[in-house]
Amino acid sequence: MSRSVPAPTAPGRSVALFLLALFTAVSGFLGAPGQAHAAQATILAATAPAVVDESCTSSDPAVCMIREMTPEQRAQARETRIRYHRLLDDMERVADEMHAAGRSDEEIARKLVDMRNEAKDITRAGMSPEAVQALEARNMKKYGNPLGPTAEQQYVKYGSWRAVIAAATRSSAAVDRELGLEPRG
Repeated sequence: MSRSVPAPTAPGRSVALFLLALFTAVSGFLGAPGQAHAAQATILAATAPAVVDESCTSSDPAVCMIREMTPEQRAQARETRIRYHRLLDDMERVADEMHAAGRSDEEIARKLVDMRNEAKDITRAGMSPEAVQALEARNMKKYGNPLGPTAEQQYVKYGSWRAVIAAATRSSAAVDRELGLEPRG
């Protein structure tokens, strides 16, 4: 069964697909996979093709979206995902350097949470005002912060600073596999 949705403009779709991939990658860090679906649905509604094939066998909306992409869009999404993995590599290097310098797990976790939130802020600069507003509203409701959870909120969720560090550098295995990349974390 298919449903009709408004067709996006080409530039807006590219940016939104990048953000969808990025958001999906960080959804494991932000909360349980099911908790990310509301924001993903908002992005999907704004960026989906005119007809969405609801027969997709994946439970991850981002994977279904990738499967609907043209080869060119898929290549662009893969390149974006590779850049995102490089950001995660940078975060791991920062964590390693901080560990080597004798910094505590708490200091490292706080730095990595800040780095993720900065990346989201930079990424959103290319989004439509409506998409940014939807994501920020979700985060304000859930975390009281337009960019997402604070380090303290992550500590409460995961129970240790070391677990917050590990979560900060994880990505969505399903999205990575769909784009032909090795999953992280």
